[in-house]
Amino acid sequence: MSTHSPATTLVASDLDRTLIYSAASLDLSMPDAEAPRLLCVEVYGHKPLSYMTETAAALLTEVAGATVFVPTTTRTREQYGRIHLPGPAPRYAICANGGHILVDGVSDRDWQQQVESRIAAECAPLTEVRAHLATTADPAWLLKERVAEDLFAYLVVERSLLPEEWVKELAAWARPRGWTVSLQGRKIYAVPAPLTKSAAMHEVARRTGATRTLAAGDSLLDADLLLAADLGWRPGHGELADEGWRAPHVVALEERGGAAGEEILRRLLAAAAV
Repeated sequence: MSTHSPATTLVASDLDRTLIYSAASLDLSMPDAEAPRLLCVEVYGHKPLSYMTETAAALLTEVAGATVFVPTTTRTREQYGRIHLPGPAPRYAICANGGHILVDGVSDRDWQQQVESRIAAECAPLTEVRAHLATTADPAWLLKERVAEDLFAYLVVERSLLPEEWVKELAAWARPRGWTVSLQGRKIYAVPAPLTKSAAMHEVARRTGATRTLAAGDSLLDADLLLAADLGWRPGHGELADEGWRAPHVVALEERGGAAGEEILRRLLAAAAV
């Protein structure tokens, strides 16, 4: 009789527009009477903000029971804390695009220091990037400028007024300084190159002894996570879909909106059972 423990599968999944959706992004293209029942998973300012279908909620509970499920988000710790997912509370979570690994809700200090040391050694300081954003962004289309966890910066813009060339010029300026730039919906992110979801996923896999990694995500900031996993899925919406982004081991689903969230969880559950 074998004494080996069963292989551990780790699931690292993006949240917003991958597993959870705002009312607008659910994309319920069906008669109202056929619309799925929804579970609110985030309230902000006393208003419901993010949802899952009840089917997706049941599937996520199954996934969390069968794997090491690790919510993996660009959200800050505070923003992540507003989300209440169904099923058991995840032991690990990845926030701030990999800048923080939460263990039972508390940021792991060793990981924080590793990330901060790499950024300091390899990248221009955040203050320099913020100063450049402030002097080059046009108030005609800039709505907000924000810093997340003192790690990266992002702008909220009026997309219809944003010159396409500006983002390309910003990316060209940022690259030799060790920063990456991505445009996602109404947000332009400037992120230090070492700050990745994939590095944090590998660290959690190491700590949990996971021998297999599965990932899901919809945005350009999820590309490295999907590439680093053994298998990945992306929905039919989002920046990766818009760019036609593909990789040999990443399944590009056709489903969009809430239906994509359900299908991703079905695929994760089936893959975890193999």
